[in-house]
Amino acid sequence: MRAPALELPEVRWLGPARLTAGLDRHQRLDLAAHHRVHPPLPGPDQDGLLALAEAVDLRGRGGAGFPFARKARATLATAERVGAPPVVVVNGAEGEPPSAKDKALLARAPHLVLDGACLAAAAFGADEIVIGVAAGGPGEISIPAAVAERERELPCPARTVCLPERFVSGESGALVRGVNGLPVLPTPLKARAAEGGTGGVRRRPTLLSNAETWAQLAIAARLGPDAYAAIGTAEEPGTVLLTLNRPGAGPLVVEAPAGTPLGPLLDACGLEPGAGVLVGGYHGAWLRPEDAAGAPLSRAGLTSLGGTLGAGAIVTLPHGTCPLGEIARVAAWLAAESAGQCGPCRRGLPEAAEALAVLAAGAAGPEAPENARRALGAAQGQGACSHPDGTARFLLTALDVFADDVDAHLSGPGCGRPVPGVLPLPRTGNARLEVNWSRCSGHGLCTVLAPDLVRLGPHGYPTSTTIPVAPWQEHAARRTVSQCPALALRLRRGD
Repeated sequence: MRAPALELPEVRWLGPARLTAGLDRHQRLDLAAHHRVHPPLPGPDQDGLLALAEAVDLRGRGGAGFPFARKARATLATAERVGAPPVVVVNGAEGEPPSAKDKALLARAPHLVLDGACLAAAAFGADEIVIGVAAGGPGEISIPAAVAERERELPCPARTVCLPERFVSGESGALVRGVNGLPVLPTPLKARAAEGGTGGVRRRPTLLSNAETWAQLAIAARLGPDAYAAIGTAEEPGTVLLTLNRPGAGPLVVEAPAGTPLGPLLDACGLEPGAGVLVGGYHGAWLRPEDAAGAPLSRAGLTSLGGTLGAGAIVTLPHGTCPLGEIARVAAWLAAESAGQCGPCRRGLPEAAEALAVLAAGAAGPEAPENARRALGAAQGQGACSHPDGTARFLLTALDVFADDVDAHLSGPGCGRPVPGVLPLPRTGNARLEVNWSRCSGHGLCTVLAPDLVRLGPHGYPTSTTIPVAPWQEHAARRTVSQCPALALRLRRGD
């Protein structure tokens, strides 16, 4: 079966190609090409598969880094206790703009992802495989085509579920809710997928891992623990998939041995550290250029420098760009992408985003950085999901790494550099609440009707003229527009 044309991310590799094997000769590995590139999988064995995952310390590659074997054992224990077979779920809902590694796997090596899921489903007695993909992404075409190609050899039924391409869609609880036909939002109360119930697909015990994790399991099963650990570090064997974001060009997905220094990787991709390097994506952390060059690309190596590997997304910030302007753009987007279900997302992130926007505009008082830090500090550890914590890490490390730029914006109108949008954001029709200050008479009704959107300055007027509006805020925004006595507000959509 021939799949329709796809948007295929560019792929490279440093060292041996494992996950990316064959992609130098094939744009996409259909089932026949997949079998030519990868040897047959060994037969499924529950104890052997668990031992293998433990021997190579296979961990989730979606950002959390949770041990796969521990998650699988918890799922199996629940399945035995409740007397119901588990469900295997592939998380391919990659909603983070600077990350394209899972898109690359789903689009170009879909059968490698399905290999890992099928291996676990057969070994653990699952009664269904569910693959969650982003609506409109390459997985929406590639994965159903791959499932259809191998329908006769599947250990159990498999289906693809398309989810909205939002930042929170890839959170495990949000993904499970979407599969169950509920709003794709993180669960307000923690519920582990392995324990089934409200946290599982069809209330079944659910083994959920991201697309790269399943592909890594398939590679480890073919190689065995010793050969798998021949590259990488002793603590983190094997390879990692990384997304290098290039200004003015599409993302580049690179497979490299774990522990590879960041500097040589950037050189190989024609990039420089610039003013700073973001590692781990928009829930990651910023590194100073002098720290980035020798930073080992592993969980332990980046943690020792105050960074995080996360989902493996890397962005360099060129010297000719205004760092605060770029950071403020992403801060506003992250605040609008939240689920809006808890205090940190409803108040803390918008307050921090607003403080950064004022600072980037060169209109902030000396208290602005501290206001942002206070709002982010209050958000940490208090959210229903990890979104506030990850956003806080991204913004707080930015304030540290770009401290000189903060000072420049506090002491004058700003640094004078442009904001070309180097940090990638999706092209969407997000709503914005716009304030016409020539009409506004300072009634203050807007902040009563939409306290999560509008904040007033010391003179009683809104502090910002353009306010991003998240989907969960649109009702309050429309009501505020309709009831403004001065007709000073409007809700606008567009890029």
